[in-house]
Amino acid sequence: MKCRRCKGRAVIDLPRHNAAFCGDCLIHMVHGQVEKAIRHFKMIESGDKVLVAVSGGKDSLALWQILAALGYETEGVFLGLGIADYSSEAEQVVQRFASDRNLTLHVTSLTDSFGFDIPTAAAKTRRSPCGSCGLSKRHILNSEALRLDADLIATGHNLDDEAAVLFGNVLRWESGYLARQYPVLPASPGFARKVKPLVRLTERETAAYCIVSGIDYQETECPMSAGNRHLRFKTLLNEVERDAPGSKSVFLHQYFDHIHERFAGDASKDELMDCHRCGTPTTSELCAFCRLADRVSDPVRLVAPTVDAGVGHV
Repeated sequence: MKCRRCKGRAVIDLPRHNAAFCGDCLIHMVHGQVEKAIRHFKMIESGDKVLVAVSGGKDSLALWQILAALGYETEGVFLGLGIADYSSEAEQVVQRFASDRNLTLHVTSLTDSFGFDIPTAAAKTRRSPCGSCGLSKRHILNSEALRLDADLIATGHNLDDEAAVLFGNVLRWESGYLARQYPVLPASPGFARKVKPLVRLTERETAAYCIVSGIDYQETECPMSAGNRHLRFKTLLNEVERDAPGSKSVFLHQYFDHIHERFAGDASKDELMDCHRCGTPTTSELCAFCRLADRVSDPVRLVAPTVDAGVGHV
């Protein structure tokens, strides 16, 4: 099996590209796909400070390395979720990654800053663990981006992630979610811009990139993700992909390029007010995160720190 680009010995075959690549050319291909996504969706502008949300997994660490290699100004932020050994291992992986590459990392903790963790939130509310986790991440990452004066937040959502979410939203015709599903969410008062530069890369491609680039990532899956319906959607889409390589990419990017704009009118236009507690724009007196924290924390500390208490720099 020969590399399509240099004709050397290939290390991975990618049926959706009808091509195989050696390690060096795989890195070149991955960087090119990320650059193409950034240009096509106008994700990052010259001089932007990018805050990369890192979890310790392959996608977020690959993203941080790629953006740094492409010359973007980046800093990382890790949020400890309090999921026993899983969160501790993830933090160690991220700390080591940043230290080895002389990158700036900010570490914050859900428990230290707000008085609860994801297992507690799952036990005390009707939200699924993934629902509580997603809500907490969105709130705290946005707060960190504003506190650190970052222009945008970059997350490691890949092609497989986004295709599975799109599949689920289409199954239920969730028009509001379909209106918001796009690789760029523009900045608005109280909210930083959010981008997903890996939308042209699959999980397998980012995993291979980590291997050939020497990135040590956390391989353990989150113990609280069992039962997440998007994992089932990924399995179904992978079965389609095996029979028709490239189907996931076509499904997702045809939506982005030709269908998404048709749902623009379904985006929420509710009038926003500042959350009475934390100041985040919301449609009610308390934002969803503060309502969640009210149900699980005793005592509760909800105003994000204004100094670097609990934040480390590597």
